[in-house]
Order: sequence, then structure tokens, then C-alpha cells
Amino acid sequence: MERYHKKLQLQSFSNIYRYNIESKVKTWFISIGIFLIVFLFLPWTQNIKSKGQVTTLKQEDRPQEINSPISGKITKWWVKEGDFVRKGDTILQISEIKAEYLDPELIIRTQEQVGAKENAIDNYESKINTTRSQIQALKLSRDYKIEQVKNKITQLKNKLLGEKAEQVAIINEFELSNDQYQRQLKMYEDGLVSKTQLQQRNIQFQNTQAKKIAIENKIAQTNQEIINTQIELNAVEQDYIEKSNKVEGELYQSQSQLEGGKGDLAKLKNQVSNYIIRNGMYFILAPQDGQVIQANKSGIGEIAKEGENIANIIPTKVKYAVEIFVRPVDLPLINIGQNVRFIFDGFPAIVFSGWPENSYGTFGGKIIAYESNISKNGLFRVLVVEDSTQKKWPPQLKIGSGAQSIALIKDVPIWYELWRNINGFPPDYYVHDEPQLKNKK
Repeated sequence: MERYHKKLQLQSFSNIYRYNIESKVKTWFISIGIFLIVFLFLPWTQNIKSKGQVTTLKQEDRPQEINSPISGKITKWWVKEGDFVRKGDTILQISEIKAEYLDPELIIRTQEQVGAKENAIDNYESKINTTRSQIQALKLSRDYKIEQVKNKITQLKNKLLGEKAEQVAIINEFELSNDQYQRQLKMYEDGLVSKTQLQQRNIQFQNTQAKKIAIENKIAQTNQEIINTQIELNAVEQDYIEKSNKVEGELYQSQSQLEGGKGDLAKLKNQVSNYIIRNGMYFILAPQDGQVIQANKSGIGEIAKEGENIANIIPTKVKYAVEIFVRPVDLPLINIGQNVRFIFDGFPAIVFSGWPENSYGTFGGKIIAYESNISKNGLFRVLVVEDSTQKKWPPQLKIGSGAQSIALIKDVPIWYELWRNINGFPPDYYVHDEPQLKNKK
């Protein structure tokens, strides 16, 4: 019995400590060590994770306000919230509230003013043409009058030449008569001729002297006429200058009135165009295809101020993009055309961070632009569009939906990635696509 108990004790001891069984711990440690070493040398894709939201690539594809272009009173709503409209469909109708536009025949009356101003401009043009004709007539009359006075001066000068020739003959006759009289007087004193003969010679001498004085007076009179005629010529020129200046002044005044009338006409035409355009603003139209939401005016008769937001419209056909925000330290790692993986809110996904090709439920994208100015949140904004070479983005996406992005950078061993994270180093920077950089340049 004692021997049996001893045997049971040895068997229990063997079952507990298992010293007689070969240990496999070493094998497990070696296997796990080999697995870890192999695991550390597996490739790992470095990435930059960030959160963003769905937006649009083009500004016109984003939600837009429908504003009232003018102040007015709402008279009718043609749509309700949630309705889909096409570009050009009427959203609502407003009526005029400003006193200067209340006249229903405002455009017709303004067009009548335009017609009256056009007639006034025609009259100004006719007056200008008449004034120009007057100026031409004055110039012709001045030329004829000046030519007439110049001809008179020429005639007087010719007359003066004849009188001077006659004066020369009379002077010769006077000198001869004076010489004969002196000889006759000498002979009379010597008693060779009678007194009667002396008196006859004296009469001839007096007559010749009278002719000489008469011709001198005629020449002086002719010279005076020439001077008076020249004065008359100056007076004619001065008179016509004054008349021409007066008429030209009227011409310039008419031209000034014509230009002022043209300015007023242009202003009136501008008013007519503005009135016609304003009449078209009473119907507020949809700027593009979309869904009407968030109507800020809820009734008939409400006053909408100029530029006030009446409702919003969400475009139906948009090209979606995702805006993500990255830290300044990660910005040098961002390149145009770089691949990005997305997890959209509401769409299940299984993600392996370092092995994006093995992930499920993610969508591909490419970086198209990034802003050079930092945003208010202290991060840089990056725009990513759909990668057409991969699975299309789900059509159920809506603007403002959340998205988690994984920007793929460089393939490195896992040990290197662990060492980088332990030391707090940023991901490696490298140029991954030379042709894209060339296209970027």
C-alpha cells in the first residue's frame, strides 16, 4: 500500500512539472522570432491621414444663394422647398415698391422723351449745317468785296500814274513858258518888244503855272483816294471778321447743344434699357439645374430687399471633389497627381493602413491642387478629385459629407516605419512621378 501511494505521488509530480516531456517553448520562440523578423521586412506604404469633407471642384457647382436683384414685394411663389428646377425656371415673382418705377407706362413715356430728344438733335444738326452755309457765304462775300476794293485801288494807282505823266508834261511846259516869259521881260526892258507882247507872254506863263498847280492837286487827291480805299479795305476785312466770328460762335454753340443733346439722348436710352431690364427682374429665375432649399421668405406680400437671400439652390449635376487639410509639416510631401484613398461616411470599409491594395471599401483619388495660404484652422487645404482609372465614387455622395483620406507616399520596410514613428520623424519625401512634374511645369 505504501508502495502504491508512492507511485501515485511520482505520477502526480510528473503530470504537474512534466519534466519527462520535451519542451516546445524554444521552438515557439524561434518561430515567433523568425516571423517577427520576416514581418519587419515586409513592405509598408507610408501615408498621411487627414479628415475632410465632400465639396465640388467648380465654384458654380456648390450650393448657391438665390438673391433678389431689386427691392420688391413677393406676389407669387412658383416652387416650394425641395422642388427640382431647370435653369431658367421661375422661382418667384415680385412687384415694384419704389415710387419712381410705379408708373405702368414708364418705358413708353421714356421712349417718347427719347424720340423728342432725337428730333431736337436733328434740329441742332440742321442749324449747324445752315450756320456752316452762312460762314461759306460770308467768306465768298468777303472775297468778292475785298477783290472789288483791290480793283478800285489798282484803278486809282493807274490813274495816279497817268496824272504823274501829265504832271511831267505840264512841268516841261511850265519851264518853257517861264523861260519865254523871262526872255520877253528882258526884251521889254531893252525896248525890243511892246508891253502888249509882254502881257500875252505873261498870260501864257500864268496859265501854265495854273495847270501845274491843278495837276499837283489832282495827284494829291488821287493819293488821298488810294489811302481812303486802303482804309476801306481794312474796314471790309474787319467787318467780315466780326461777322464770321459771330456766326462761328453760333456754330460752336449749336455744336455744344448738339453734343449735350447726344449725351442726354444716351442717358435716356440707358434709362429705357434699365427699365426694360428691371421689368425682367420681377421674375426671379433659377440660375441652373438644381433643388430649391431653405426658403428664407415664407409668404405673399413680404418685402425682399435688394441683394437679400431668398432661397438656396443645390445643383444636380456636379463634379465632386474632397477638400482635406494637412499639417504644415506634411505639406512638402504633397504633390499634384499624388494618389489618395478615401473612406466616405456611410460606406463601410476595411482598411489596412500600410497595405492599401488589400483594403476594401476605399475609393481612389488624385490631388489636383493645394492652397499656398494657410487656412484659419492652421492647416493647408488640398483638393482631391476622383481617379478615373479606379472604381468610381458612389453617386450617393452629397456635399458636406465626411471623408477620411489616406495620402500614399512611399513603400518602406515595417521596421523602418516603426523606427521613424518611435523617433518622431516625418515620412520620407521623394519625387514619385517625374512625368507629372514635367506636366506641372
